[in-house]
Amino acid sequence: MNRSPENMSDDKWREVLTELQYQVTRCGGTEPPFTGLYWNTKDPGIYRCVCCDAPLFRSDAKYDSGTGWPSFWEPYAEDAVKYAEDLSYGMRRIEVLCASCDAHLGHVFPDGPEPTGLRYCINSAALNLERTEEAAKRKDIPHIDLDMEAGEEPDSAEGAGPRAGEKETSAGYQTATFGGGCFWCVEAVFDALEGVVRVVPGYAGGQVPNPTYEQVCTGTTGHAEVVRITFDPKVISYDDLLEIFFMTHDPTTPNRQGNDVGPQYRSIILYENAEQEQAARRMIAKLEEEKVFRAPIVTQVEPLEAFYEAEEYHHRYFERNPNQAYCFMVIRPKVEKFRSRYAERLKKA
Repeated sequence: MNRSPENMSDDKWREVLTELQYQVTRCGGTEPPFTGLYWNTKDPGIYRCVCCDAPLFRSDAKYDSGTGWPSFWEPYAEDAVKYAEDLSYGMRRIEVLCASCDAHLGHVFPDGPEPTGLRYCINSAALNLERTEEAAKRKDIPHIDLDMEAGEEPDSAEGAGPRAGEKETSAGYQTATFGGGCFWCVEAVFDALEGVVRVVPGYAGGQVPNPTYEQVCTGTTGHAEVVRITFDPKVISYDDLLEIFFMTHDPTTPNRQGNDVGPQYRSIILYENAEQEQAARRMIAKLEEEKVFRAPIVTQVEPLEAFYEAEEYHHRYFERNPNQAYCFMVIRPKVEKFRSRYAERLKKA
């Protein structure tokens, strides 16, 4: 039977699914915790959609979250699942659905383990575990070798390297360098502003030359994830950028932004001249005097000695991956809040 959504009526789904599977996958239900077939299963294999057989999760991404439901820290592939906002029961949650047949699978939460920090809380009733020995016998549907190494990340952007104090060729443009947590989010905020010409994600503030993303994520390079902003001071000032910087992240949490923890996520302003340093310190003093934040500001103010451009796949990450789980759950709400607050400063479509 072809189980693509366009070929399956509600009656047909009822024919091929058990009552529990139907209630969970087609009606958005939830099985009771600690009752599902796979909540405590540790067998290796691929977890497939019970409705359409699409691969959804790998067993090596499964972990014990203590919740009573199967939990994974990443899906089989970014396009294996999709997301929807769920406002039921007076809460805001992110629903996880099968990208192939729209089956309800569960929800994803930002409290999982590294390396993603996500917890995909999935109903057993939505899954079929194709164990490794079973997968090896299958010829009809492609599957992966679970013993293969993960694919390599894309190469670093060509020409990446130190660029402290680099002068823009366009007359009159200036640059500012800020770090306020994950650079995917900071880039998305500043790139939307009228007067901002270019935003480049990268690494700065540390001692290791030409670091990779993986090295920076260890927290041992001294570098922070930052963005280097090229702007037209005739349209938007450095002080304007400072204000937006402080209003769009938490400058009171050392080495942390939300669930992103580590020195690479610290709040930092890297000045390129004495005027920028003075402006940054004035802004911090003003915010402290006005008690804008409940806790003291811990933002570092340091000279920019070198800026290392991040790998190409980090550039415009939110724009290119809006439905990726972290983007959908973490970045999108921040960007929407920023756009609402600073609507008059946004670039015109």
